Amino acid sequence: MSVWFITGASRGLGAQIVREALAAGHQVVAGARNPQHVAEQFGPSDALLPVALDVTDPGQVAAAVKRAREGFERIDVLVNNAGFSVLGAVEEISDAEALAMFEVNVFGVHRVTRAVLPTMREQRSGRIINIGSVGGFAAVASSGLYGATKFALEAISEALDLEARDLGIYTTVIEPGAFRTDFLTPQSMRLAATVIDDYAATAGAARTAFSTANGQQPGDPAKAARAILTLTDLEDPPIRLQLGSDSIARVQGKLARVADDLARWRHLGEATNFEA
Repeated sequence: MSVWFITGASRGLGAQIVREALAAGHQVVAGARNPQHVAEQFGPSDALLPVALDVTDPGQVAAAVKRAREGFERIDVLVNNAGFSVLGAVEEISDAEALAMFEVNVFGVHRVTRAVLPTMREQRSGRIINIGSVGGFAAVASSGLYGATKFALEAISEALDLEARDLGIYTTVIEPGAFRTDFLTPQSMRLAATVIDDYAATAGAARTAFSTANGQQPGDPAKAARAILTLTDLEDPPIRLQLGSDSIARVQGKLARVADDLARWRHLGEATNFEA
């Protein structure tokens, strides 16, 4: 039995991970802006501790981690799931829209992780699961700034695993494709306030495709949650895990393009060294 600390736990993939973790016999600290939603959804349980958690509020983060230690004494698995997107071309996204995404998707993850790491270092064990996106590995039109937040999680996760693996703390960034959660609803996906007609055929078309795909996504969130549970039992977990055949295809395509560019242009890059 492990103690899980999950952010963004009231809906979507976060709620599904709570459900699967409880079903597997784990104890769960479920963080949400409105913890009552968690309590109503899952009912009373000695294994469940709903806590108020706005990841942009340092005071709430510290209090939630303190309650987790008081309630269950330890934290074995941290799932940084809270996040949202604003869709729009790079030029269409305002400063305020970009900052809001980074505050939740990047700084919120950093804030919660820093609060939990002292417990894991004390234990000399722990698993950190950062819910990224395939868009954090292979960007598409209309989600450049959202993808930038998830690209940032790739760097944070990769560095943290290098820094903390010797302490028994393993980090994995999850790269989901399209899963049938509420991520494409207005609760999680917003549209940029500015629309520029010149991008109608690129970012505009992608926005429309995202908006009409809700309920048609190929990924099963219950299976995604179970895959994440399996991941936390591995002795040598991967730094990245793609979930969904669409994610795997996009990552393979990106790797092929990078390999092609590297092969075609390495002579130009290598020519920049000082002469021996």
